[in-house]
Amino acid sequence: MKGPEGTHAWTVTVGAKGQIVIPKEARTLFSIQPGDTLLLLADEKRGLAIPEKGSFASLFQQVFRENPQVEP
Repeated sequence: MKGPEGTHAWTVTVGAKGQIVIPKEARTLFSIQPGDTLLLLADEKRGLAIPEKGSFASLFQQVFRENPQVEP
């Protein structure tokens, strides 16, 4: 499913072992290959997010800088 320019949405099914399959279109779009490590972020109010691979370091800096409740 495609939304406004640059946005996308897909549905996935959670299997019996809690696993999901990332749709081929998403894997291609974000260059996700077998064996890649992905970061899954969760916020109880805002939901789940999988940031672009390779952005872990800058993402951690941004998350902890913007959240005053988290101590360094």
